[in-house]
Amino acid sequence: MSSTALVLIEYQNDFTSEGGALHEAVKPVMQSTGMLGHTVATVKRARELGATIIFSPISFTPDYHELSSKPYGILKGVVDTKAFRKGTWGAEIVDVLKPEEQDIVIEGKRGLDAFASTNLDFILRARGITTLALSGFLTNCCVESTMRTGYEKGYDVITLTDCTATVSEEEQRLAIEKNYPMFSRPMTHDAFLAELQGGAATGDASHGYKR
Repeated sequence: MSSTALVLIEYQNDFTSEGGALHEAVKPVMQSTGMLGHTVATVKRARELGATIIFSPISFTPDYHELSSKPYGILKGVVDTKAFRKGTWGAEIVDVLKPEEQDIVIEGKRGLDAFASTNLDFILRARGITTLALSGFLTNCCVESTMRTGYEKGYDVITLTDCTATVSEEEQRLAIEKNYPMFSRPMTHDAFLAELQGGAATGDASHGYKR
């Protein structure tokens, strides 16, 4: 179990909470999947079983000067809604998932992939992590981007299908049914915890992990 990490992507008030800049966009899928409650239960049990809990929040300066002067796509939506600004309530991790002392909070995420502008890979390898279980926002954006990189880097990647949410039921379904199986082992949080409990998610050489 010590070789498994649960990576929590952008569980911040701007997504998770009423009044958050992007909450209304993801609220329907959050409710249909029950993702927040499932995540809270998963984190609690995974900690007890000895998995590493890693938070990967995104944040920007108030003027978003880390980004292009003419952002487009999903990052334009972040700028237009003034989401995830450092020091604001919206950028804070939601209260029901506040990190505990032994957890790790990754700093420096400025884009979609949790690996791209952070030291996530260094931390994982330094701690001997070989299996990643991914959850969070958006199902077909940051979670999927991180999934693909984790797969390319040789990690055993698990995506928690009922611990993710995006802006429509169609996008949620298509990502989970079509894309996730190509680059990960999709499973529910219950199935993941059962695997963790059984000691199967050890990330040994049979999973193709390479340094």
